[in-house]
Amino acid sequence: MPTYIVISGAIASGKTTLGDAILARVGGERMSTRQSIVSRTGVASRREELQRAGDELDRETSFGWVAEDALERAGSIPSGVLVVDAVRRVEQVDRLRAATSDPVRHIHLVANDVELARRHAARVHDVEEPALYDDVRASATEAAVDDLAARADVLMDASRLDRAGAVTAALAGLGLLPSRVVADGRLVDVVVGGQYGSEGKGNVCSFLAPEYQVLMRVGGPNAGHRVRNPDFDFVHLPSGTLHNPGARLLIGAGATLSLPVLLGEIAELSIGADRLSVDPQAIVIEDWDLSWEVGALEVIGSTKKGVGAATARKILGRGGGAERFGPPVRLARDVEELQDFVRPVFAELERAYAAGERIMLEGTQGTDLSLHHGMWPHVTSRETTASGCLADAGIPPTRVRDVVMVVRTYPIRVGGTSGGMGVEIGFDVVASRSGLDEEGIRGTEVGTVSKKPRRVAEFDLGQVRRAAALNGATRIALTFADYLGAENRGATSLEGLNPATREFVARMEEVTGAPVDLVATGPGRADVIDRREG
Repeated sequence: MPTYIVISGAIASGKTTLGDAILARVGGERMSTRQSIVSRTGVASRREELQRAGDELDRETSFGWVAEDALERAGSIPSGVLVVDAVRRVEQVDRLRAATSDPVRHIHLVANDVELARRHAARVHDVEEPALYDDVRASATEAAVDDLAARADVLMDASRLDRAGAVTAALAGLGLLPSRVVADGRLVDVVVGGQYGSEGKGNVCSFLAPEYQVLMRVGGPNAGHRVRNPDFDFVHLPSGTLHNPGARLLIGAGATLSLPVLLGEIAELSIGADRLSVDPQAIVIEDWDLSWEVGALEVIGSTKKGVGAATARKILGRGGGAERFGPPVRLARDVEELQDFVRPVFAELERAYAAGERIMLEGTQGTDLSLHHGMWPHVTSRETTASGCLADAGIPPTRVRDVVMVVRTYPIRVGGTSGGMGVEIGFDVVASRSGLDEEGIRGTEVGTVSKKPRRVAEFDLGQVRRAAALNGATRIALTFADYLGAENRGATSLEGLNPATREFVARMEEVTGAPVDLVATGPGRADVIDRREG
């Protein structure tokens, strides 16, 4: 027997998108009521004429024309799905239910007027439409279409329509879905910094990138990740973008976007819309945010890239009126230059889970810069632990396989009044102990984003123990092993490191309870000792 999936909703609410997704999942055919109107009346494909002709057919057939055409069309698919796109009156649905004993599932889509108007302005359609969305909804039948919501079997908010979830909700209970629609398994590895940022997360992520099908980034332009071979400073895009050209790239809803930086990275690396997805909820940094931070945040050593001010506007700008903090909030969905890339990242993640794909989530900054767990006020504007990164990305903790915590042999912070980090020393001390050239070290130790010289301190095993506990670290990646001895450069195994470094690794494993299974002995991707099994 056929199953009828009848869709209703305002113009531009996503009815055709949902119908396409249903047919892609379970197969079947579509019946277009617009085409039925044109076939029955010969009217032109102009919105006002179609609306009038549809109203006239309702009067002539007592709302039965949709049922008549659906039953005729369903005759060719006796055991499949017929998507009826779309109905405008509840009486049309009632006539179909009365005409058949086969299952009829009525789905109604709703969306706020602002979102509907935006979609109407952006979409390309083969129906000639009025320019203004208010004119589209002027028809009495169209204006009353949301009255169908009260009689629908399934009601969906099309403002947040994600295809995988929508199809599941639409078909649930009809026996058309497999018993498990999302693959089981812990598919996500999270890479976080264990100290004050600049631990070398970029090189670690670029080294690991070939093992994943999806690379994801959160954070903002106040933290850059430098990679080598080829050299590139990644700010918004994942650090493995160049080292796994086949991976899909995601930027999560919790990201804070600098449009010049993001668009520059996209252009320089020739990233296509088929590869990169930017969540529509990510906020855009405005010039006002930059100006405000320059005047207010120098005292804590901020990079002053507008991230904190933009985040505050996202919180405080939910209301309106004269008290609003700064300019109106602009999200990625509002930016014309990003429209080819904007899509719900949640849906992309669901697709990856269902396919059993591996996902790497690249965190931002370091644990002791956490807004909540760092030494306030010398902290950043977000939660930097693994749990905070997961929340920004929209990934549940039950999807996590490993938390890889990246740790330096000597922690650093940006220069100036950026906050304490234990016992500070100079780079001359590091050079003297390691046998490395001091000028070479100083040339390396410059902020990727701030361009400021960094400060350096003695390693604090207690601080790293606390960071491991906050993050739930399951693996440790140790970087700058050459700072513990120039002879460590070029080592290819733990046994090739000097005795002090091997002892350093053993103590870290003891206090964190996690294996140190990646050891970086130099700045290149090839300078990594991989101790993982398998």
